[in-house]
Amino acid sequence: MRALCVKKVYSFLSELSLASSTHCRRYLGNATSNHGNHHRGFSNEEALILGRLSEGGLVHARYLLDKIPQRGSISRVRYWTSLLTKFAKAGYLHEARFLFEVMPERNIVTCNAMLTSYVKRRKLSEAWTLFREMPKDVVSWTVMLTALCDEGRIDDAVELFDEMPERNVVSWNTLVSGLIKNGDMEKAKQVFDAMPSRDIVSWNAMIKGYIENDGWEEAKLLFESMGERNVVTWTSMVSGYCRYRDVHEAYRLFCEMPERNVVSWTAMIGGLVWNEFYREALMLFLEMNKDLDPNDETFISLAYACGGLGVGFHRLGQQLHAQVISNGWESEDQDGRLAKSLVHMYASSGLIGSAQSLLNESFDLQSCNIVINGYLRIGDLERAQTLFEQVECLHDKVSWTSMINGYLDAGDVSRAFDLFHELHDKDGVTWTVMVSGLVRNELFAEAASLLSDMMRHGLKPLNSTYSVLLSSAGATSNLDQGKHLHCVIAKTTACYDPDLILQNSLVSMYAKCGAIDDAYEIFSKMVRKDTVSWNSMIMGLSHHGLADKALSLFKEMLDLEMKPNSVTFLAVLSACSHCGLITRGLELFKAMKETYSIQPGIEHYISMIDLLGRAGKLREAEEFISTLPFTPDHTVYGALLGLCGLNWRDRDAEGVAKRAAMRLLELDPVNAPGHVALCNVYAGLGKHEMEKEMRKEMGYKGVKKTPGCSWIVVNGKSNVFLSGDKSAQMSLPIFCSNGMLEDGQEKVLTLCHC
Repeated sequence: MRALCVKKVYSFLSELSLASSTHCRRYLGNATSNHGNHHRGFSNEEALILGRLSEGGLVHARYLLDKIPQRGSISRVRYWTSLLTKFAKAGYLHEARFLFEVMPERNIVTCNAMLTSYVKRRKLSEAWTLFREMPKDVVSWTVMLTALCDEGRIDDAVELFDEMPERNVVSWNTLVSGLIKNGDMEKAKQVFDAMPSRDIVSWNAMIKGYIENDGWEEAKLLFESMGERNVVTWTSMVSGYCRYRDVHEAYRLFCEMPERNVVSWTAMIGGLVWNEFYREALMLFLEMNKDLDPNDETFISLAYACGGLGVGFHRLGQQLHAQVISNGWESEDQDGRLAKSLVHMYASSGLIGSAQSLLNESFDLQSCNIVINGYLRIGDLERAQTLFEQVECLHDKVSWTSMINGYLDAGDVSRAFDLFHELHDKDGVTWTVMVSGLVRNELFAEAASLLSDMMRHGLKPLNSTYSVLLSSAGATSNLDQGKHLHCVIAKTTACYDPDLILQNSLVSMYAKCGAIDDAYEIFSKMVRKDTVSWNSMIMGLSHHGLADKALSLFKEMLDLEMKPNSVTFLAVLSACSHCGLITRGLELFKAMKETYSIQPGIEHYISMIDLLGRAGKLREAEEFISTLPFTPDHTVYGALLGLCGLNWRDRDAEGVAKRAAMRLLELDPVNAPGHVALCNVYAGLGKHEMEKEMRKEMGYKGVKKTPGCSWIVVNGKSNVFLSGDKSAQMSLPIFCSNGMLEDGQEKVLTLCHC
């Protein structure tokens, strides 16, 4: 399916390239022939009038107007009004105003045309002056209402609306749309309910407003209660379903649409891209192109789709770019969104040079950040730094934060800290990136200290900041630090905002730190749970040997129609393994593939090997490996060999261990755990000579086992001890809600080992 999709798209773009080459030449030819025509699109008579108005020759311009052949008074005014609108649309606003002044006759339509021209050019002051002086009708009032709403002066708009001597449905719709645009959905709903009559525009405005202001359920209710719907209504709902991540329902609605236009198709294509269904978006584009030509918005979505496919599909993106050029879309890209999408496409496809070339043609800060991130993704810090220096003086937080993250990913913590301290207006995202980077580099104490600095600078940590540090507390089994963070969260978050990700992090942290009851208490009080919530709790119970509770919670999850994923099954298989529930484990492994259509990963197969091995079935575990649908690697044989060390009394242990060790050492000759596991088997069997030979062989190869370590927290300081190490240990400060714990405070003792 994947190959077919790409082949069809390649074929289509190639055909389109040939078909559009003539159009491209014609386009360039027309551009050349029209070059130098300053008043393009005007008749000679109109161009002459425009020229006189531009030069300030108002008397001569009036003379030219008077010379226009007599067409009757109404016809002449209509022509002059049309000419005024034409000048204004072409950007000659001052000339349009001069024309308005010198017109021998005017009517209210002329006044409204001039008022509309000011409003469209966002000349509110001039519009307001004209509005006060001119005769008015409902159109005049509505145009001025639109101007106030567009400028965000919603209170003035409401006041003007109340003063209107006459209103029509357009006036009501304008106020509703203005309130929605300014984020006041409650007031918009009040106005909508008070409307004496509504048209389809009224309903569409409310639906769109709810979709854009987190009122998805209200939007669906309005849609269901509508008597009449048009293509705009259906398109808004398709976009809404995509926005709220229900792509399947969006596509179902799209298929039910009684009519579709290019906007509808583009909305569905864009929705698929937004939800990372890139191939499906391209296939839908092929279907669309049978009846409709794409527009610039379609090309923007397609560029992001090509970029989303990744490095292997760069030729597809290049062909798409060719179509953009041949169709003349680049020249119409007024807001630069198309250029940004192409830069993103090339950067995501690994063609950073092409992205850089586009950036050189039209420099844009957002595109520059995309290219910087592209260089960082491929590990080219030097080019990223060169490009960053071009925008460094702008102090754009996005580019600075990207570079900080890039240095942290490369392990250059010192350079990351230098940039971090140089940036003066750091926001919560920048602080969080720095904290997260320190955690990734296993500098847990420094990360905790940085959170304290962040709060001292008056910045409220983001929930993601806390999540990162809770993760580090769980990784180091530092329950004391985790509890302190929990207290800080409760103190600094108003009414303890029940953020789902943050609650999941707390459950995971307490479970990893051994406080399984605390983890379950938080889990049970969660108002909303997602798959991650259930997985964290099930995995925690599993690791604590509470298999019955883990499996019971898994059943409860299924009863609530929560969909398990691969992590869920890894947790329940681990629970079965720790408690020797072979039959139940085999049933779950089978259900994973057949009932839930989840393809097992190598970690699931290793879990099954562990399940059989821990139950003393080493031969069955070995046979299970022979049936794997892939070539086993060193992790598989390492797991089997480790189980032989646990079950050295088993009569099959020696034979299985030798065969596993042979395969393991073929794949990884200096694998330290494998050598140690085989030594343990020999020692358990009393074959000390063979154990001695194996340890001697380890010495010849230079194989050394990584020593185990323990750490103890005293007075808020973490002290690490390696096995056999008698040297003085380095103390690491541990964060608490009041900063660092000082000497003399109450001692807190935590002992951990790994």
